[in-house]
Amino acid sequence: MTLESASGTPDGELSGASWHKSSYSGSNNNCVERGQLRSGRQAVRDTADRARGALVFEAEAWTEFVGSVRDGRL
Repeated sequence: MTLESASGTPDGELSGASWHKSSYSGSNNNCVERGQLRSGRQAVRDTADRARGALVFEAEAWTEFVGSVRDGRL
């Protein structure tokens, strides 16, 4: 069975990602993880249900999102 994200990213690319969980998350699994994909895109997945795949964002869209959060626009 091949899992895919909403954007059609094959599971192989997701499993090869370098995943990071926020230091604010604590020890429970009620959080999300961000993954850097080999393609340069960014993926986000639910730590409690990793088998469901991930949402994948182009690098430019991710940079804009993070900047918006940091600037208080979101």
